[in-house]
Amino acid sequence: MLHTQRIIVPFEYPVYFGTGIFSAENTAFIDALARREPERRHRAAFVVEQRVAECFPELVSDVERYAERHGARLALVARPLVVPGGEACKNDARAPHRLAAWLDELRLDRQSFVVVVGGGALQDMAGFAGAIFHRGIRVVRVPTTVLSQNDSGVGVKNGVNALGKKNLFGTFAPPFAVLNDFDFLDTLDPRDKAAGMAEAVKVALIKDAAFFRSLENNADALARFDRAPVAELVERCALLHLDHIARSGDPFELGSSRPLDFGHWAAHKLESLSSYALRHGEAVAIGIALDTRYSVEAGMLAEADADRVVSLLERLRLPTFDRLLEMRAASGRRAVLAGIDEFREHLGGELTLMMLEGIGFGREVRKVDEGRFVAAIEWLAARAERGATRARALDAGEASRAAAGALSAGR
Repeated sequence: MLHTQRIIVPFEYPVYFGTGIFSAENTAFIDALARREPERRHRAAFVVEQRVAECFPELVSDVERYAERHGARLALVARPLVVPGGEACKNDARAPHRLAAWLDELRLDRQSFVVVVGGGALQDMAGFAGAIFHRGIRVVRVPTTVLSQNDSGVGVKNGVNALGKKNLFGTFAPPFAVLNDFDFLDTLDPRDKAAGMAEAVKVALIKDAAFFRSLENNADALARFDRAPVAELVERCALLHLDHIARSGDPFELGSSRPLDFGHWAAHKLESLSSYALRHGEAVAIGIALDTRYSVEAGMLAEADADRVVSLLERLRLPTFDRLLEMRAASGRRAVLAGIDEFREHLGGELTLMMLEGIGFGREVRKVDEGRFVAAIEWLAARAERGATRARALDAGEASRAAAGALSAGR
């Protein structure tokens, strides 16, 4: 006798875009927490990334004042816990256990909340801890970087690095709510500001040609980090990711298709090869450039389209090449190409990579030619060298003009 069990579990969570979420008059945060049980007083613990707390010295006090102002619906069970963030927290095997132990000390149950205020790495680690604590506590994300607001923070994945591999341990667990506050973006350093834009370029390339043109048209303003175009980038990118999660038919990635991982097989390997000195977004930008050029080498993409892609990345001040691409393993193979093997394992044994056949049009491939990847690496290296040569010439010209000006002034 055979019985087939079918389970359908709907998920729904609000994603907010705005500013000032912890100002007393803004009810977006408490409304998101209390939407299912509006009459209940909800217990919540806050985890805040150390760097964010340093950039916003009043943040912890703001959270406490907010909880006091909305005390009828929100009970702050402890002073917010400030913890290190960045990729180091995902590499720390004890970090999820320490966080879970703190939640246990507070006697939080499955209907309580853990609110995570920080960048994508902290969201991943704390989300993983929340997903395994009591088999799932309610996690509210307050992402604080471009990358976490427009991509990872609105998705359904959590994970930590293990055994030298990116996100080897993890869960699929949708958040209870996501609140994107653009005010947090103002204090990011230039590298993090630029790095988060790589995911917008990625999703535009495979899904939305109009969005890609918008990024091209606004590239200079985005490079200056003007608030309005950055906010538009974050929201449009996030909505494209959300649409894919909702409509792809595979939100928990049970199959081998990973269209949103365009450029990521190389990015993950480059991150580990750099001992995570490369930001995730920087590695993704290089991975995008590599797979874009591979698409040309494979006859799928026009040269002109590839030039538009790499030029946009450069205008956004994102890297398109790193010497790590030239590193070789003991066998003589380019070390980065081991990322293909690791990606195949991650997918369940069947390789599926997203390449480009046009701006806004991705194509899945199941076989790749490593020789074409080598040719793509060499093309990117040559382009990077030409760019460096031009930069040196410009610097020399500026120095010469400055010297001439000083000499003239001396006369």
